[in-house]
Amino acid sequence: MCRTGQEQGDETTSNATFASLLEDNAEELYEHAPCGYLSTLMDGTIAKINSTLLGWIGLEREAVVGRMRFADLLTMGGKLYHETHFAPLLRMRGEISGIALEIRQAGVDRLPVLVSSRIRYASTGEPQLIRTTVFDARDRRAYENDLLRARKAAEEAREQAEADRTRLQDALAVLQQSLLPATLPRIPGMESAAHYRTASPDQLGGDFYDLFPVDGTRFAFFLGDVCGKGPQAAAVTSLTRYTLRAAALHDPDPISALSTLNTVLHERYTSGDPRYCTAVFGILEPDPATGEIAVRLASGGHPPALILRADGTVDFLPTPGGILIGILPSASFTAATTTLGPGDTLLLYTDGLTEARTGQDRATLYGDEALRTFSTGYAGKPPHVVIEALTGLLDSFGDGLDDDTALLALGVPHTGYTPKTTA
Repeated sequence: MCRTGQEQGDETTSNATFASLLEDNAEELYEHAPCGYLSTLMDGTIAKINSTLLGWIGLEREAVVGRMRFADLLTMGGKLYHETHFAPLLRMRGEISGIALEIRQAGVDRLPVLVSSRIRYASTGEPQLIRTTVFDARDRRAYENDLLRARKAAEEAREQAEADRTRLQDALAVLQQSLLPATLPRIPGMESAAHYRTASPDQLGGDFYDLFPVDGTRFAFFLGDVCGKGPQAAAVTSLTRYTLRAAALHDPDPISALSTLNTVLHERYTSGDPRYCTAVFGILEPDPATGEIAVRLASGGHPPALILRADGTVDFLPTPGGILIGILPSASFTAATTTLGPGDTLLLYTDGLTEARTGQDRATLYGDEALRTFSTGYAGKPPHVVIEALTGLLDSFGDGLDDDTALLALGVPHTGYTPKTTA
């Protein structure tokens, strides 16, 4: 396409204007560059300095050239750094760049700068002078200060959050302990041991257990799991523990105790926020004549207890018919009975143990049968040894342990063995 004469004229004018912008001579570019330039002798004496840098330091050229050294332009700290680090490195390397320093301005002001220097050598290899470029770093310094303040604020916030979390964990630990027995009572002719493991120190768990006397000869025990976590679950746990204790003192029959608990939970939580739990409740009745312990228990939706026999066998104690406690206004429970002889141990546990995720992909639940197989290796062992072994098993699950776990072992020691009670 042919261009008109007007278009050609406009282009010529534009080119001329652009060319005129490039007519600055080298001296003009040096003197009024957007950065400071200076050349010094090898001893640092300033031989040449541009107007930009003179404007920054607020001095006349005559007062600087041949009269001052580059280090004289720096603050006291900058001068010390120049003498001990900057100058030695420059002599060794021949050039150095991007060093943060501060130069003194008129009065007491300081100007943060970035300094780069290079030695010019003669054809013989002898150093002749040092050329230095000085960049105004005020914006960068302000940005760095903002970053430092933000980092400090973030660090303080993190430390405060960690401190708050520690205080919360301490408070939760104290509250959690208040929902569990401080110690387990001694039962004549028996040994007991317990362990409680929270899945997270940042949340209250809903598992519970207890062991206590109901009269001069019998002892009651229970272990269970409230649905959910947190303060609401803790409230249900507290209500459950005190209800079962009160029910046992009124009527220690396991079916009666669980029925009472079902009524209380259903009436308390039927509207708005339904709550329920699983639980095993039982009565121990030692026989001083035989050294055996008669056990009568009932379960409401809870995993069956394990019996580790002195002869090396391990079996579940079935408790059929029990449903979740608190779901329905009335619930039926079925009692189960067994006898513990010397060397036998009754093990109660919550499903945090059997529902732990295992395998490399953490996709397989540990399960009841795996627990029975594991427990076979501890059949005939006293309760505290069984609990210690299970504690190690829980440790091995690592991050596969998603739920709280409560363990309670009740056993009859072998003849001649001194009973031991741990909680």
